[in-house]
Amino acid sequence: MKDVRISNVENWQALHWKTLTSAYRRSPWFEYFEPELEELYEKRFEFLLDWNLACLEWVNQALGIHPEVRLTDEFRKTYDPATNVSDKRDHMVPGQLPEEAPVYTQVFGERTGFFPNLSILDLLFCEGKRGLELLK
Repeated sequence: MKDVRISNVENWQALHWKTLTSAYRRSPWFEYFEPELEELYEKRFEFLLDWNLACLEWVNQALGIHPEVRLTDEFRKTYDPATNVSDKRDHMVPGQLPEEAPVYTQVFGERTGFFPNLSILDLLFCEGKRGLELLK
């Protein structure tokens, strides 16, 4: 996993950033998070793991949480409970997310209705720091 490289032949980060700004520019918290998130999208990454870890760090900071994140050196299907490792690989599986997702005001909600489990960015842009309360 650590050796998966990102293809930067096309400027995918700029495309993603334009899409985010187009969709969320009018959301209540976009401007609050915009400067730091834009920096993340402007920084080049060689490896997918580095991009994913930078995104995870940004989201944790935005939510105001500081979980301990440890990487493994080898793949294991299970972990001994005595190791105190919390394996979250199967914690959130698309199509198997809880039905009772918190409802909040989304940018296009008046036209489309509420879309549960959309993304952490949707939650942050629409609810800001309150997003953490909704996740609990």
